[in-house]
Amino acid sequence: MTVLANPVLSTVTSDLIRLVGVTKSYGSINVLKPVDLDIKDGEFLTILGPSGSGKTTILRMIGGFTAPTSGQILLRGTDIVSLPIFKRPFNTVFQDYALFPHMTVASNVGYGLRIRRMPADQIKAKVRAVLETVNLADKADRYPAALSGGQRQRVALARAIVCEPQVVLLDEPLAALDAELRRSMQEFLKDLQRRIRTTFVFITHDQEEAISMSDRIAVMDHGNLVQVGTPKEIYYRPKSEFVAKFFGENNLLPTITDSQGGASMIESPLGRHVSPGPKGKGFQLAIRPESFSLHDGSECKPDQQVTTAKLEGVTFLGPTTQLSLSLGAAAAHRIKVRIPTALWTNNLGVGAEVSLRWSESDISFVPRES
Repeated sequence: MTVLANPVLSTVTSDLIRLVGVTKSYGSINVLKPVDLDIKDGEFLTILGPSGSGKTTILRMIGGFTAPTSGQILLRGTDIVSLPIFKRPFNTVFQDYALFPHMTVASNVGYGLRIRRMPADQIKAKVRAVLETVNLADKADRYPAALSGGQRQRVALARAIVCEPQVVLLDEPLAALDAELRRSMQEFLKDLQRRIRTTFVFITHDQEEAISMSDRIAVMDHGNLVQVGTPKEIYYRPKSEFVAKFFGENNLLPTITDSQGGASMIESPLGRHVSPGPKGKGFQLAIRPESFSLHDGSECKPDQQVTTAKLEGVTFLGPTTQLSLSLGAAAAHRIKVRIPTALWTNNLGVGAEVSLRWSESDISFVPRES
C-alpha cells in the first residue's frame, strides 16, 4: 500500500477531475451557477466559501450524492455524472465521522474491505498498515465512544483511505473540533496527504485553514466560482472585492482614473499608480495591513513609496501591533497597518503623524462592485 511509503511531497501532475459547466438548481432556485474547475492528480484542493456559497454542493456532485442539473464531471476524461456512488473511486469523510458505534476501530476501518469481499488476512494487514499511518495502531480494539474527537476523526480518515481511492473528499471534517485540536489535525491532514500521495478535495469556510493546508484554493460566492489559485496568489492578488474582503483582511481604498495626456493612471489616497485596465473602468486599491512598514528616513527602493498618515489607535496583538490610521487631508480614509511589535517603540499618541513605506508590488486593483 502507498500508505507505507516514506513521507514525500505530493507530486501534482495532470488533471484528474474536470467540472465543465456544472450547475445545480432546485426548481427555480439556482444554487450553483456554471462552474468550470480542474482538480489535479495528487493535489490538496480546498473549496472555500461562506455558508450557502455552493461548496458542499460541488463536493456532493463529485462524490455522486447529488446529480448536477447540467454539465459534465470528467474523471480522466470520462464523464461520470451517471456513475453510481459505489462505482466511483472516491471516499468521503463527513463532519460527523459516521463511525459504527458497535464496531471496534479495526472493524470500522476494515468495513469497506469486507464489503469488497477481500480475504480476511489481507484485510487485517491493510487495516494494521493504515492504523499505523494515522498513529492509531494501539487503538485497534477500542470502540469509538472510548476515543477523543481527534482520534475519531483519524479513524474516519483511515476508513476513507484504506481502500486506496483516487480521491478523498472531506466535507468540513474539522468543524466540530476545538481550536487547538483543529490546528493539530490540520497539520496531520496535510502531512497524511503528502505521504499517501492521494488527491484531497477539502471543504471549509475557514480562511486560515485553507491557507495552511492547500496547494490551491477555489473560492465560492453565492454559487459562483470567483477565483482559483495558490494561497499566495489569492491572498496577495485578489481578483474581486469579495475575495479581498473574505480571504483575510485587506485595506480597500477608492480610486479615480486619470486619463490626462493620453496615459491612463489611477489616483488613490496612497498616490498615483499605473492603471490595471481600460480607461474609465472603476477599481478599488487593495493592500494588506502587513504590506506597510515604518519609514525610518532611509533611502527607498525604486518601487517603494512613502505615505504619511494620522494615528487613530494602537492595538497590541502579541507578536504584532495593529495601527489604525487615517489618510488624506480630511482623514476620510481609514487603513489598518500591522507591524512587528518589537518595531513599535516610539509610543506615539493618538493624532500623531506616522510615516509609512510600501511597495507598488504589494497593491492589487479589484473591480468596484455596485
